[in-house]
Amino acid sequence: MIHRSVPSSALRRVLVADDDLVSRMLLEATLHDLGYEVTTVSDGAAALEALDADAGPTLAILDWEMPRMSGPEVCRELRARRPHRPWYLLLLTVRGGTTNIVQGLRSGANDHVTKPFDREELAARLAVASNVLALQASLADRIHELEHALAHIKTLSGLLPICAWCKKIRDDGNYWRQVEDYVASHTEASFTHGICPSCEDNLEAEAQRYSRSTRGGA
Repeated sequence: MIHRSVPSSALRRVLVADDDLVSRMLLEATLHDLGYEVTTVSDGAAALEALDADAGPTLAILDWEMPRMSGPEVCRELRARRPHRPWYLLLLTVRGGTTNIVQGLRSGANDHVTKPFDREELAARLAVASNVLALQASLADRIHELEHALAHIKTLSGLLPICAWCKKIRDDGNYWRQVEDYVASHTEASFTHGICPSCEDNLEAEAQRYSRSTRGGA
């Protein structure tokens, strides 16, 4: 099942999950200044519930170490529950080093922010996140349009009742129609007409027989 895209205004919504009150309030104030609509929670389980809601934010900043569930655990659970939903998840952590960064990314996070955060770095990473989410939303719309178009492509399938004598086809309304009309109404095909070699030979033979019979009766 393809997840439909969210309205562009929803790309400015962000969830902040941090059990440290000061850090949480600082993040909230910074994000408001950057033009984001912010929802805050203080533990991982609340973050999971908010993000997993149908109308929940698709952008989140998750502290690595939180009560009930850690940031990586939230990422892992979200990806398992809804693998096609286009979340962008940033881990907020004091942990440095390649090993920790790789561990966070493997949990399902898209990026990380070092704690304490730098305002300009955070703004840049959020701009990347918004661009990625916008591209994912656009792609989801294109896929939906393609699925809709494919669902309405005219096709022929099953058994077609056809007259053995005149070769007309009976349609769903129990009307007998010429083959060309029926096929044209059920496909995107158009027709050109010609004579196959076999029919051409038959017509020529018939013309010769007619010519001989006409001369014989003269």
